[in-house]
Amino acid sequence: MSAGRRSMLSFVQSGAVVTGLVLTAACEKPAPPPPPPPEVYVTDVAQRDVPEYLELVGQAQGYQDVDIRARVEGFLESVDFQEGTFVRKGAILYHIDPKPLEATLAAANADVATAQARLEKATNDVNRYTPLAAKQAVSQQELDNARAEKDAATSQLAAAKAAVDRATLDLGYTKIYSPIDGLVGTTQVKPGNFVGRGEATLLTTVSQLDPIIFRVGITEADYLRVMQNGPRKAGAAATAAGIQLTLADGTAYPEKGTLGPVERSVNASTGTLGIQLIFPNPNNVLRPGAYGRARLLLDTISGALLVPQRAVQELQGLYSVALVNADSTISFRNVKVGPRVDSLWVITEGLKPGERVVVEGLQRIRDGMTVTAKPAPAGDLPKSGGQ
Repeated sequence: MSAGRRSMLSFVQSGAVVTGLVLTAACEKPAPPPPPPPEVYVTDVAQRDVPEYLELVGQAQGYQDVDIRARVEGFLESVDFQEGTFVRKGAILYHIDPKPLEATLAAANADVATAQARLEKATNDVNRYTPLAAKQAVSQQELDNARAEKDAATSQLAAAKAAVDRATLDLGYTKIYSPIDGLVGTTQVKPGNFVGRGEATLLTTVSQLDPIIFRVGITEADYLRVMQNGPRKAGAAATAAGIQLTLADGTAYPEKGTLGPVERSVNASTGTLGIQLIFPNPNNVLRPGAYGRARLLLDTISGALLVPQRAVQELQGLYSVALVNADSTISFRNVKVGPRVDSLWVITEGLKPGERVVVEGLQRIRDGMTVTAKPAPAGDLPKSGGQ
C-alpha cells in the first residue's frame, strides 16, 4: 500500500474515534448531588442530684379492725345502729333477747339462797356438837360429820355465787357495745336470727380509720437495700417519714405517712416482708381494702447523669446510646443504666456531662454517619443543676 493511502486510512480511523468519544460524552448525564445528612434531635447529658424512690403497691386496713361477735346464745331483738356510719365507743349496737338469761340468773340466785341456808345449818350443828363432844355427850363421828357438812356447804355456796356471777356476765352480753370509736360496717345478721350457738357469731366489724394503716409487701432484695442505706439495730423503732401515697385514681394523697411496724420474718412462699405504713386520715378518705401505691425515699444519688429513656436502646440485656461527635458524626456507645426517674434514666457508666445523645431519629442512623443535629423539644428532657 502506498504511503498516501495509509495516511488516508489513518485519518479516517482517527475521525471515527473522535466521533465516538463525542457521542459518548453527549449521552452521559451529570451525577446527582449527594443526599443531605439525616436530621436527628439531640440533648445534652445532664448532671444533677437525683432522689431514688422505692414504689410499693399495697392495701389499706383499719388501724383497728374489731370484729363484733355474739358471746351468748339467743334471738337477736334489734340492731341499734345505722350501717356504714361512725359510732362512738360504748354505743349500743345490738340487743339479744335477755329473758332466758334472766331466768338463768334467777335460778342461780335461788341456788345461792339454798346453799346459804345449808351452810348456816351446818355451822350451827358444828357449834352445837363441839362442846357436847368434849363432854362425850355426842360421838366424835357426829362432830366430824357436821364439820364435813359445813365444808361441803361452804363449797356449794361458793359455786352458787360463781354461777350467779357467770349468769350476770352472760346477761350483760345481751347488750353489745362498740369497743372503739370508728366506722361500723354492714350487719351480718338481722333481728330474729338466732346467734351464738356453738360459736361466737360474727355480727359486724368496727374500724378505726384515723390514723389508717397501709400495708405493703417489700421484697427481700429491696429490704436489704433499705437496711444498707439506713442500717439500724434489729427491733429498733422505724424512723422513715414523708412517705407519699398515690390513690387508685392516680391522685396524690395529701397526707404524708410514716413507717410503722415491720414483720418479724420474710414470708417463705412470697419472698416478701410485710410493712405497715401509717397515714393520718382526718377526712376518712381512705377506707379499709382500698388499693394504692406508696413511694419511699431510699437514697439520693449525687451528681447523677441523666438522659431521656427513649435515647437508650436495649438489645439482649445490653444498653447503648448514639452520640453526636464534634464533627457531626455518629458513634454508638455501650452504657450501664441505673434507676429510672420519671421519663429519664440514670446512666451509671459510659457517658460524660455535656455529651450529646440522639433522642429522635435513631432508626435512620448508623455508626460513623454524618448527621445534622437539632436540639430536641423541651418537655421531658433532663435539666441540669440541682432541680
